[in-house]
Amino acid sequence: MISPLAYIDPEAKIGKNVTVHPFAYIDKNVEIGDNCTIMPYASILSGTRMGAGNTIYQGAIIGATPQDFKFKGEDTLLKIGNQNTIREKVIINRGTAQSDSTIIGDGNFLLEGVHLAHDTHVGNNCVFGNGAKTAGNCIVDDRAILGSGVILKHACRVGRWALVRDGCRSSKDIPPYIVADHNPITYYGINAVILAKEGHFPEELIDNIAKAYRQIYQCGTSLENAIRRIRELIPITSELEYMLSFIEHSGKGIIGVNI
Repeated sequence: MISPLAYIDPEAKIGKNVTVHPFAYIDKNVEIGDNCTIMPYASILSGTRMGAGNTIYQGAIIGATPQDFKFKGEDTLLKIGNQNTIREKVIINRGTAQSDSTIIGDGNFLLEGVHLAHDTHVGNNCVFGNGAKTAGNCIVDDRAILGSGVILKHACRVGRWALVRDGCRSSKDIPPYIVADHNPITYYGINAVILAKEGHFPEELIDNIAKAYRQIYQCGTSLENAIRRIRELIPITSELEYMLSFIEHSGKGIIGVNI
């Protein structure tokens, strides 16, 4: 299962049924779980902790040194969960300091040329299109979709089930359940097709999410007043509570709102 033409440092820990193709590079201080596949010319660098069932394609660089002037050479970590697909030429930087790590959850799909910078946290079942990139300290919550060429600037957050269309650039947070489009990026509508397709969101809940975002983006009132009206007018389920908490605790402010 492991090609003699691959390089594996003697200190690396490799699980069961791992396939390592010719010319792959696995550094010291690396842990790879069971049933992973490492394709030719992929590099798994020091500080990487990888779960089970991951596939790393050609030319990917996993656990690269952070591109951060604050980095002083510490032994920091990149933590990857299970069943992720990481396609060609993806670059993922490990954390800058020992107090944090770059973290990738389970079941994510990173297409060709994606770059996740230092201390970025990605949840579960997210999709990153070709060439999508994050700056450092970004957060991407579960089931978010970033289209091809999307750029997230430093410390931005993307909410659950959000869809960011191709080529968008954001310096603010992108709230959950919406479609974000255009440059400058703004609210385009709710992600109703995906929400309905997955079967997790009944029609009434999707309608309530749409009503809530109409208060924020289409009623011409302040964000504070919009949130107050949402709590008064719309039944607050756990999904709506997560949405409101995301907005109320946004460190960068949300897209398309200037108040």
